[in-house]
Amino acid sequence: MSCENCKSGFSWNGTPTGKETTLAGNKAYVTGTSKSAAILIIHDIFGWTFPNLRLLADHFAKEADATVYLPDYFGGDVVNPEIMDDPEKRAAFGIPAFIGKNSKDLRFPEMKASAQALKVEFPKVAAIGYCYGGWACFKLGADPSLIDAIAVAHPSLVEKSEIDALKVPVQIVAAETDHTFTPELKEYANKVIPGLNVQYEYIYFPGLQHGFAARGNQNNKIEVDGLEKAKRNAVSFFNEFLH
Repeated sequence: MSCENCKSGFSWNGTPTGKETTLAGNKAYVTGTSKSAAILIIHDIFGWTFPNLRLLADHFAKEADATVYLPDYFGGDVVNPEIMDDPEKRAAFGIPAFIGKNSKDLRFPEMKASAQALKVEFPKVAAIGYCYGGWACFKLGADPSLIDAIAVAHPSLVEKSEIDALKVPVQIVAAETDHTFTPELKEYANKVIPGLNVQYEYIYFPGLQHGFAARGNQNNKIEVDGLEKAKRNAVSFFNEFLH
């Protein structure tokens, strides 16, 4: 997979307020105090330490009244967000090689273990995936014993068979310009999911590109409006299926 927008974007203002712990053997950021509802965030290529995702975790913990976990699924590797601001470093970072080191076969067992651990502790569990994390949410969504609902924002690496297998409610945030969640995949999802007997919400963002919901420019009104709407959509979805 080659996707310039997968490794570009902007860091956000703010300081995360959660703490670091472990979940099913993986390091994880955790925030929130709910005993009844949990949200599993599956990160993009910038990983579990990316401040933007930690800020999103804090937001969901507060607004959706949930305990939110953001685990590490890259085996300790961290992609420095500075590459977003440095064209040379960005060009030197090879996404296909990085994804090859973090393949579905290697990482999905860890993600499944995280969901299983949360299901033991919390009556209701949802997952949300950004970019790289999108495919994993679809795979989790094939097993209602693991997860109650999934949300994805501009998902990457999604296969049609993973869409076919969905068995839980799903929300898709789709960017107009996206070389990973392509027009073909958008059309396929909108054709197939309504026939799967699961609640389905598809939110399309014209004028926005892959990555906006996790790395949008806070100084660009169109991107701010989009990322704030995506946050509200996710909170509404979580509140419906977690409480």
